[in-house]
Parts: sequence; structure tokens; C-alpha cells
Amino acid sequence: MPLPPNLWIWIILIAAAAVIGFFLGITYRKKVAEREIASAEEEAKRIINESIKSAESKKREALVEAKEEIHRNRAEFDREVKERRSELQKQERRLQQKEENLDKKTDAVEKKNEALAVKIAAAEAHQQEIAQVKKAQLEMLEKISGLSVDEAKAYLIATVRDDVTHEMAVKVKEIENQYKEEADDRAREIIATAIQRCAADHASEITVSVVPLPNDDMKGRIIGREGRNIRSIEMLTGCDLIIDDTPETITVSGFDPVRREVARLALEKLIQDGRIHPARIEEMVAKAQKEVNATIKAEGERAIFETNIHGLNPEIVKLLGRMKYRTSYGQNVLNHSIEVSHIAGLLASELGADVATAKRAGLLHDLGKAIDHEVEGSHVTIGVDLARRYKESEEVIHAIEAHHGDVEPHTLVACLVQAADAISASRPGARRENIENYVKRLEKLEEVSKSFPGIDSCYAIQAGREIRIMVKPEEVSEDQMVLLARDIAKKIEEELTYPGQIKVHVLRETKAVDYAK
Repeated sequence: MPLPPNLWIWIILIAAAAVIGFFLGITYRKKVAEREIASAEEEAKRIINESIKSAESKKREALVEAKEEIHRNRAEFDREVKERRSELQKQERRLQQKEENLDKKTDAVEKKNEALAVKIAAAEAHQQEIAQVKKAQLEMLEKISGLSVDEAKAYLIATVRDDVTHEMAVKVKEIENQYKEEADDRAREIIATAIQRCAADHASEITVSVVPLPNDDMKGRIIGREGRNIRSIEMLTGCDLIIDDTPETITVSGFDPVRREVARLALEKLIQDGRIHPARIEEMVAKAQKEVNATIKAEGERAIFETNIHGLNPEIVKLLGRMKYRTSYGQNVLNHSIEVSHIAGLLASELGADVATAKRAGLLHDLGKAIDHEVEGSHVTIGVDLARRYKESEEVIHAIEAHHGDVEPHTLVACLVQAADAISASRPGARRENIENYVKRLEKLEEVSKSFPGIDSCYAIQAGREIRIMVKPEEVSEDQMVLLARDIAKKIEEELTYPGQIKVHVLRETKAVDYAK
């Protein structure tokens, strides 16, 4: 429906008022914006002016500080320059003084060289004069004596040598007699005391084991069907069984004494049990092995208990126990080591040395013999390696290394162990030696003695404890006999191995024969 005319008028008025208000608002905002812009421009100008003023002020302050810094640096530089210049002047003065001193010394050296040249020329002239005088005197002496220079030298040397040989022989004899009188009595006293306080029995031991049988029928049972039993025993023990015509005995042979003992015990158990077959043999060998191991441990503990030595490695204790089954020239090595330990300790107490170290070294000196059939090398080398492996002291290791003279002993303990070892080994009945080795040693003793010039004949007597030497009187004088006996004794010590000591007895006999007719 159509709108009334008044409403249209109001609408138009409202629209006109809105348009007018819009334009008025825009105009007002513009004026406000212009006022704000003007205010901001004024503020910016103010800030810029203040900044300019501040910058100029800081610039002036920076210039002032820079000038002051430059002034300070210049003053410091001037001061350093003055100091360096002063130091350079001092050095120049010192160098100038040194040059002056050097010039003075050079002049003095030149003067000395000139004086020395004059003296050398004079000395050469004197030497020439002396040589001429000496030549004239020698010619005169040759004419007077009727001997040339070489003949006179030979005569003087021969005369001096004879005098010196006589005096040296007399002196050696005096010194030897003096020290022998003092040392022999003291040594006999100490050794006798040690031996008396350590009285041990020895019995020679054999190196093969013999197992007795109840009857000869047991041999066949031990051999078994087609030899299966004996093969099993030999394979398990590593030893050889010797079954021969000897009635009611079987011989067990082997390089390893522990294995030989295991084989012996196993055979005795089998013979006692009566059931002999490979399974039973294996069982008995295992039991025998356990018994031997227990015995080895017990023997090692017995040795350290008897010698009262503490702190040994458990492996060394086992090795000591193994030596129960080891023999040397028929002497039980473990008993020998215990005896050496006691004797070394007694000698050490008499001489005021370390008793504990001496006993320890004496007990371990033959340690290598426990496994010398299993490891290459001498028992001395093996013993040294074992002692080092189980952290023994260097003094004990040196005593082990030196007890057979492989190295020169340089400690008192090493010398005591050497002496104790010799005492234990040289006792009557301690060791046995077969006739072949005994004869060879006597022959070698005579051979060494005959190797010296002037020897007429020699004879080994007293079971090799003395060598009696006859010399040619026209070649060996009385004085030379003393030196000859000493040289022969040294060579015997170097080339022969023997227990105890050997007396070297040199004899010289002069005979005069004539006939009354």
C-alpha cells in the first residue's frame, strides 16, 4: 500500500541529517588529525634538537677523553723510550768494556804464545842434546859391559822375574797360611756346629718301583687277555710295566716319579682287590691319583712345618710335595731340601745373617727338580722361573740361581745355601754314584793335572779326594810349585763337578846318584 506523504518527508529529512552528520564527522576528524600531526611534528623537532645537542655534547666529551688518552700514551711512550735508550747505553758501555778486556787478553795470549814458542824451541834443542848424550852413554856402556841393549834388557827382565816370582810365591804362601790358620778353625767350628745341630739320616733310594705279587699266576691276570689289562694300565699311568722271569715281582718304570707312584699304588690295590679288568683299572688309577695328590700336599705342608717357613704360595707347597718322589743320586730331594734349609739357617745364625731368608732359600733351592722332567732346561733355570712366577724375593731367587755356580754369588745367603747344599750332598751315605761316573771323574782329574807343563806324573788317591802330582825338578823350581798348585786347583774348580773338596799335593824331588869305583 502507498506510504503517507508525511512519512516520505521524514525519511528525506533523516537521510539529509545523516549525510550532514557524516560530513561534519569527517571534517572534525580531519581537524583533530591535523592537530595531532602538528603536535607530533613539534615533538619530533624537539627530540631531534635534544638529540643533536646531546650528540654534540658527547662528541665534545669523547674528543676531550681522546686527547687526554693520547697525552697519557705519549707520556708513557716517552718514558719507555727514555728507559730503553738508557738500557742501550748501559749495554753499549758493557760491550765496550768487554771489547777492551778481550783486546787486553788477546795481547796477553799473543805474548804467551811467543814466549811458549821460544821455550819449545829451547826444549827441542835440549832434547836433541839429551838424545846425543844418551846415545854416547849407551855406546860407552855397551863397550864397557860387552852387551847390546837388547841383551841387557833380557838380562834385567830375567833377573827381575826370578826375584818377583820368588817374592810372590813367598808372599802367597804367607798369606795362604795366615788366612788358612784363621779361616779353617772358624769354618770347622761353624760347620761342625751346624752339622751337629742338624743330624739327619739318609738312605739311598732306587728310581724304579717294584710291586710284590702273591704268586706268579697274578702276572697273567695283570697282563690280561691279549694284553688288554697291561695296555690299559700303561696308557692310564704313562709308565711301563716290566714283567720278566723274576719270581713274584713286577717292575714299574717311568721318567715321572709321581706317575710311577700312582702306577705302583694302583697295582697294589688291584692285586689286593683281585678284580682286574679295564673298568676296574681306571677306577683304581683314579683312587691312587687322589691318594698321591693328598700325599703330595701333606708332604709339602710337612716340609714347611719342619722348617718353620711361612707365606709360601700354595703352588710352591705342592711342588715341594712332588719332590718326595724325586731322587738325585739316590738321595730324596725333599729330605735333602729340608736338610739344606736347616743347615743354611744354622750357618746364618752363627754368622749373624738373616736366618729366615737363608732357610727359605735352602728349602726352595732345588724347586726346579719337581718338574725338570716335564719342562726343558736345567733345574736351576726352572727353579728361578718358578720362584719369580710365585713372587719370591730377589735374594731368594739369586740364591737359587747361584747354588750350583751358574752365576757368581754376591750375597751372604747365596754363599750359605751353596755351602749347605755341598754339606748335605757330601755326607757319607747321602748319595750314591755308579762306578762308571766315579772312574770318569778320576780320569778327568788326572787329565786336568797333566795339562800343565813340567808335570812328570800324577795320581788320584783317597777316592778322588786328593791328587798327588810329581813335577820335573829341572823345569819347576821350589817357588813355582806354590803357583802351580794354585793354578791346578783353580782349573779343577772350573772344569770338574765333585762333592766336598780335593787336595792338590805337588811334590818335587831332586836326586844325586854317583858310584864309587
